[in-house]
Amino acid sequence: MSLDGYDLEEAYEIHGPQEAREMYGAWAETYDESFGRAWGYIAPREIAAILRAEIDPRAAILDIGAGTGLVAEHLRGLTVDAIDITPEMLDVARPKGLYRSLRLGDLTQPLDIPDSSYDAIVSCGTFTHGHVGPECLPELLRITRPGAVFACGTIGPVLDGAGFGSALARLVAAGRITPVAWRDIPIYEGAEHPHKDDRGLVMVFRKL
Repeated sequence: MSLDGYDLEEAYEIHGPQEAREMYGAWAETYDESFGRAWGYIAPREIAAILRAEIDPRAAILDIGAGTGLVAEHLRGLTVDAIDITPEMLDVARPKGLYRSLRLGDLTQPLDIPDSSYDAIVSCGTFTHGHVGPECLPELLRITRPGAVFACGTIGPVLDGAGFGSALARLVAAGRITPVAWRDIPIYEGAEHPHKDDRGLVMVFRKL
């Protein structure tokens, strides 16, 4: 792994929380420049815009897998908390002043957050290869209020391969969430690399 550059293929090979913590911990200091800017990474902007259109300006938002705060940079003026598994990423985000609070946490485990704490969940780059799958959805529903908006990005292979489709369908069938509205977004712009034309999918739904 090169510490002065971001390797998307290597990130896609992550298996589980410990590997994510180690890899993103090593990348934290250079992540914004070597990936965010160098790769033309605009998915955080696109997902933030989708969320803004769905929420009350007074909403309390939890940015899951918040990293260095790339989504929250586009949610300025709103109340946003961060949770991430990697302390080094949160250390980069902290001085930006984007978050009301920053919390270290593993989304694959029970969260030390009270029931019905949030009005919205947002994420970008968390529901991807080898990172976090749909097993976290019941816990995220627990910590959100009725009517809470979810705007969470993923990509087609993960949606199909990690079981998000069936997990979301079961939550709809059980009357726990509204039917999911899918939004197609660009992930990158203005840069030349093998993934420049990749597209993302954003799952948008509300807790019932």
